[in-house]
Amino acid sequence: MWAAVLVCCLVVGLGGPWWTRTRAAAQYPVSSSDLAAARGALADLTVREASPDDYDRAAFGTAWADEDHNGCDTRDDILRRDLTNVVADGCTVLSGALADPYTRTDIPFARGPSSADVQIDHVVALADAWATGARDWSAARRRSFANDPANLLAVDGGANQDKGSSDASAWLPPSVGYRCVYAVRQVRVKAAYGLWVTPDEHAALARELGRCVVGR
Repeated sequence: MWAAVLVCCLVVGLGGPWWTRTRAAAQYPVSSSDLAAARGALADLTVREASPDDYDRAAFGTAWADEDHNGCDTRDDILRRDLTNVVADGCTVLSGALADPYTRTDIPFARGPSSADVQIDHVVALADAWATGARDWSAARRRSFANDPANLLAVDGGANQDKGSSDASAWLPPSVGYRCVYAVRQVRVKAAYGLWVTPDEHAALARELGRCVVGR
């Protein structure tokens, strides 16, 4: 009898949130070295409350400036990197297809009225960066941050709008399987730029890093 009960409980348990999260995370595994580095970097980040909310987008320079001086603006650089089946006219990406990591949906991109269906997300939002250290940077450093490919990702426009300026404590990708990669990337960017995290943000990032699935 007890064996039957145990089997029943195991089957029910495997359908619950823990197994669902683990199975989803396995879709985007991270290496053990990347995960260890992210956990170590998170432990080293300063934890403090955010600065006063006086963010102004203009403080980060002109949107999508050609910061790397390759002749193309940053938005087209990221579209070319993240889309497949890209059709371009010089620097300008005209069309392509996005396998969106935030929602796990396939989104066609066509320059024109529907262009906003695919948007470029600042993984660490500019307003978040401003409130956790960037307000004290030089204008040049803020401009470089705003156009750094390591902090940029082509994603579903709706998800990007939902995220807004939120940090990891207030918003995570709807695709549970991508949350580990998202947390790793957030920590990398914050560590690289010397940004701090709020207590709630630190807790959220630590939780997601604790749920990561390591690839073989």
